Amino acid sequence: MRPSLSAAVIVADAAALADEAGFDLVTLSAVARRLGVQAPSLYSHVRDLEALRDGVTALALGELADRVGAAVAGRSGRDALEAYAAAYRTYARESPGRWQSLQRRAGEAVVRSDAARNMATQAGAVLRGYPVPPEEHVHAVRLLGSTINGFLALERTGNFDHSTPAPDVSWHKTVVALDALLRAWPVDSPADRP
Repeated sequence: MRPSLSAAVIVADAAALADEAGFDLVTLSAVARRLGVQAPSLYSHVRDLEALRDGVTALALGELADRVGAAVAGRSGRDALEAYAAAYRTYARESPGRWQSLQRRAGEAVVRSDAARNMATQAGAVLRGYPVPPEEHVHAVRLLGSTINGFLALERTGNFDHSTPAPDVSWHKTVVALDALLRAWPVDSPADRP
């Protein structure tokens, strides 16, 4: 017996498909086939493909925010940073399609969602353990995101498979380097800015 259709059911199935086959293969017709319905029957619950993909992104963002929050709770400084990075890496490995959905430009509703605010709060919690002024947090968050997600993207596509040492060694050094950068955060004057 197939489940009753709802936006949540459709998005959850799309997220499962993303993890199984890759986020790029998430389409309305593929999800409809999996649910045993015709694609047009999805439109009363999901506006279009972008809305479906945004739903997967929002779901993934909420799941990742929960994991990161649990990981960094009660920690500070390098301990919090290591937990933050490890939560990302574990999520990327366990839910590769969902993680891939986070590597795209999301719609406005996702960007303004509670999950997005929760992720920003978690990043801010990590940064409180470092001498990064609040007005510089946006730059530090961008550094963390680009470094962590860049490493994970390269690891996911197998770019580290053909050389030694193992990626785990490089991952550890990357987190240690991020810790050092955050501890020595440069605060420039307005004249130094582009």
